[in-house]
Amino acid sequence: MIEQAYTSGTQLGLSVWCEDEAGPFQAVPHPGVSWQPRRHPAIQPHEYVRGGTTKILTLFHPASGQVRLQSAERCTNAVLHPWLREHLSAVLAELPAPAPVQDPAATRTAWGMWQAGLTLPFTLPEKLPPLRLLLVWDNLTGHKTPELVLWLCAHGIMPLYTPVGGSWLNMAESIQRVLKRRALAGQHPHSPVEIGSWFEQTARGWNAQPTPFVWNGKRRQRRRRASQDPLHRLGGSGACTRQPLPQHRAKEPAKCQVL
Repeated sequence: MIEQAYTSGTQLGLSVWCEDEAGPFQAVPHPGVSWQPRRHPAIQPHEYVRGGTTKILTLFHPASGQVRLQSAERCTNAVLHPWLREHLSAVLAELPAPAPVQDPAATRTAWGMWQAGLTLPFTLPEKLPPLRLLLVWDNLTGHKTPELVLWLCAHGIMPLYTPVGGSWLNMAESIQRVLKRRALAGQHPHSPVEIGSWFEQTARGWNAQPTPFVWNGKRRQRRRRASQDPLHRLGGSGACTRQPLPQHRAKEPAKCQVL
């Protein structure tokens, strides 16, 4: 069902988004390459200091590659739910206005198709607006809060929950891994505020020239074996890109220094 959302959601006139909470990220040295003068490698502290942690709230649109991101000290429902309502409302405002409901039965069928095959589907409200957006996210208790689910349905948003152990179906996992590598690899943040600032700066740089993600799960791979269209895999989920993303790699192997 989630694969169908990735591959057919846009064709059905629906906007498909993914949501996830990354972290916590610690304010400690992170492994990775960094720019340093020749013969002056980066020096990391030998003592461990608790610098705090931060979480990253992520809302990702695979079709365009656009990401909405915000850092937070903690990710409770009191923090996540208002942030979701704010940004999803902004996303809906950018979509074409929905047509008035002419046939309630057809509208309910359009919603019900995204619950086909579920053993425990949630009960849809009696009155449903036109379906406008599909939201793929993890199967967490906080994501199933009745107040939040009713708000989503009232605004034409159908939540699609990944199964337990199936977070790789969420493409937000991939964009989070890309942003983490670019923001923290080889760096030593000293505070959660610094981590959040680096992530937000990296997200703004990404949005200046985003890369769309396409779905490439196992079943899709089998269907495309005969295709010559190359796809480049991304870590974190089954997402891929049609063009490779640059990665910073050391050109020469590290050599031990003789004292």
